[in-house]
Amino acid sequence: MSEYPPLPILGDRRGQKSQRLQVLTLTPFYPSEGDDAGGCFIAEPISALEKIGIKNTVYAVQPFYRKKVTPGGSPVRAKWLRYFALPSDVGLPSAGAFLFARIVARVRELKAQGKIDLIHAHAPLPCGHAAMLLSAELGLPFVVTVHGLDAFSTEQVKGKAGQWCRRISQRVFHAAKRVICISERVREQVLEGTGSRSKTSVVYNAVDSDLFAPASDSISHQSILSVGNLIPIKGHATLLRAFAAISADFPQLRLRIIGSGPELASLKRMTVELNIADRVQFLGRRSRRQVAGAMGECTVFALPSRYEGLGCVYLEAMSSGKPAIGCRGQGIAEVIQQGSNGYLVGPDNEKELALVLKMLVSDTGLQQRISIAARDTILDRFTLAQQAQRLARIYRECAA
Repeated sequence: MSEYPPLPILGDRRGQKSQRLQVLTLTPFYPSEGDDAGGCFIAEPISALEKIGIKNTVYAVQPFYRKKVTPGGSPVRAKWLRYFALPSDVGLPSAGAFLFARIVARVRELKAQGKIDLIHAHAPLPCGHAAMLLSAELGLPFVVTVHGLDAFSTEQVKGKAGQWCRRISQRVFHAAKRVICISERVREQVLEGTGSRSKTSVVYNAVDSDLFAPASDSISHQSILSVGNLIPIKGHATLLRAFAAISADFPQLRLRIIGSGPELASLKRMTVELNIADRVQFLGRRSRRQVAGAMGECTVFALPSRYEGLGCVYLEAMSSGKPAIGCRGQGIAEVIQQGSNGYLVGPDNEKELALVLKMLVSDTGLQQRISIAARDTILDRFTLAQQAQRLARIYRECAA
């Protein structure tokens, strides 16, 4: 039996059959030619939704001052649209209004052609704001997904502009038919900032369990893998110090880091200072298949991030049958059960991280037990087909 059973065709009030649900997705994140990993957490569920009969028109949007991208990298192609916005984060509060002006004629035409029943906006700013304005103008219901802990963009944008972001985001959350949160931790942030007046649902991110699967061949070497943007909150400096603390006990152990970002130079200097430069590889940005291959080859996955709404990379590591290490107090703590299907450590705690790494690297039996439990967790609750069914139920409730 297929993992993607089709949803029934909708019926109208007279019992007549109507078209399958059609969704307009507005997103600032989506795969493109040369970067098939960017926005994969949006594109992969959309492909899964197509398999159960929900049609998506995707507008991937970017401000005009960013480098133009070439569409590609996903089976469901997006129409990339550029819009005017004030440069830098101070332009974020007004970006949704400019985006609305850019796309309203297109959306009006989609509605006239009967090609849209619901708008799904990703992130309250700018796409959620634009969806709210489209809803008011065209009478279309909308839902918005919050992908991180900065639900009101006040960590990203400071000062008066940040206060403006908060007010607009609150209006978006109140107006949305549903605020979809990627974890309970994210939902707490939304409700804390809206006075519990928003209607929220949790739909966890999922993983392509076929792409991210246990390696069929035995691994001949030991390595720790980390995947994430090279920015301070991801905790790579903590990981380097923990690796240095155990490196003498495991002379053959290597640390591989996939990702790019502004911390690269300082992290490389740290490896020299810690005398581990010859055992740490900075691999830069990699494609989805390259990341999946690296997941399959590693011994342990670790990303001690201290600010994570959920973290798709943990799910991908678990799906690959690898012990994954995250941080307590983050969204991934709702998935990882300590010592059962993975491990959690304190943020910025290299000593605790070093102890867990040493325990896992030295005990192959423990590795195997954790690996099996991790893979089972994904197959039980976090496949793309399961995520698509959850989203479909919300769409139908909100479009009715």
